[in-house]
Amino acid sequence: MLKASGKSNGQTGTEILLEAMSKDKVHLARFVLDALDGEIVDSRTESAQTPLISSVLLPDGGTRSACACACLCTNGPAFHVSFGLCSVLLSGVLLALSVVLAEQEGENLSGLSNNPDKAIFAVRENSTTCLMVEFAVKFLVPYDVLALNGIDLITEQASFILPRNAEIEGKCGSTESEIHISWKNNAYTLRIYFSKEFRDKGIEVWKISRVQFVYDTSETSHFINAYNPGKHTASTHLLSALVTPAGHSYLCTAQQTLTLISSDHQKGVTVSMYDIQIQPFDIASDFMFSEPYKCITDQRERLEETLPLVLGLILALIIVITLTVYHFHLKLTANQPQLPRDRSMYKNM
Repeated sequence: MLKASGKSNGQTGTEILLEAMSKDKVHLARFVLDALDGEIVDSRTESAQTPLISSVLLPDGGTRSACACACLCTNGPAFHVSFGLCSVLLSGVLLALSVVLAEQEGENLSGLSNNPDKAIFAVRENSTTCLMVEFAVKFLVPYDVLALNGIDLITEQASFILPRNAEIEGKCGSTESEIHISWKNNAYTLRIYFSKEFRDKGIEVWKISRVQFVYDTSETSHFINAYNPGKHTASTHLLSALVTPAGHSYLCTAQQTLTLISSDHQKGVTVSMYDIQIQPFDIASDFMFSEPYKCITDQRERLEETLPLVLGLILALIIVITLTVYHFHLKLTANQPQLPRDRSMYKNM
């Protein structure tokens, strides 16, 4: 899921590490080092500093020791540092930072994905991840422009994707959670709301209960010559999407499309998500999804892929059985006396 990547529209893994260190987020720094198998320990910034050197220059003593220790542990064979000692030091610093981390905070992990279109966002609460999304999102937004006659209005379509460098906010709860993703100085904000409920036979599931998208048609990078530009809000109504058993993450490579109704003359805004993995509740390990629940679309596609192979095997088996039966039939009939076909031979019998 989380792999190293080169330079993209968002941050690289090295940039995420350095930002985490500068903001005293030791938990995130340690995770990035683990996720990238230590391959960025020797990478350098524009000022030719490695993560280890950057950690030594941090102003806070506790964070400086923990981040330096994390870098040394990851590159342990070169420095011969005890991993157990590093773990003890890290645990002590994390305990000291627990008051700061008790508040909810958003983390942008998009630089750890090798897919330039995919974003990875996490919301943390009480020193652990409580909500995590990984997906690529495409928006199709209709808007009005003035026709050439200067009187009539025509509808154009703005098409754009969710950028990897967006800002994250979120709220976690036992039965309701939400994530807010904003970019372009809040010209665009995608809000996704999740809820838990009990279905038939007492089965607990979670789902997306509402999606809201705020966009500003005065933002000219996507909305060109928009008529009467301004902010609009598009929302869903009575939504029940991505229904997943509690304790599992939702996994789907196929495209999932939602239609939102906009305050701009009831226009339909299309939000398409693909390469999805989402979990808003019951995350057992920090920054890691729980056991995935695959969407029906992926299951059907996999069945369609394997069905021709299964049918081919069945057909081959039928042919083998038919040939085997025919072979034994020839053997049985070969030893039986043959009746003469020439009637004149009957006289000699």
